[in-house]
Amino acid sequence: MSDSLSRTALRVRGYHLDGYGHVNNARYLEFIEEGRWAFFDEHPALIKELHQAGKAFVVVNLNIDYRAAAVAGDDLVVLTGIVDVGDRSAVCHHQIIRRQDGALVAKADLTFVLLDMKANKASPIEGEVRDALNTLTLSKEAFSL
Repeated sequence: MSDSLSRTALRVRGYHLDGYGHVNNARYLEFIEEGRWAFFDEHPALIKELHQAGKAFVVVNLNIDYRAAAVAGDDLVVLTGIVDVGDRSAVCHHQIIRRQDGALVAKADLTFVLLDMKANKASPIEGEVRDALNTLTLSKEAFSL
């Protein structure tokens, strides 16, 4: 597995479930957010570069595909990585895999921009922040247990 790919383990608990006995769709947003936090915890230099540049990551779009239901007791792995860096935005890809059978439960692409904290507007992805993101970028094919 690539060092650019983060793996976060989660167990589905009763409070994650909806009235039908499977994980509520909104909980998947929390699962992928947990994966993103873990990703950035594993790459502290990126956050340091970002803060030194007076920037912050801001989510502007999220597309999620639900593929299989997860239920109480399922052990899930959230795979997280950067898959595209453009001039003004970048894409973080997530896959949620059920460990018991390797089923793809959900996948998501989250687009973010860099917010210039002083100007309070999106700014180009450039310089050391861009270099750091490019170093971490991988293909979606690299997502596997």
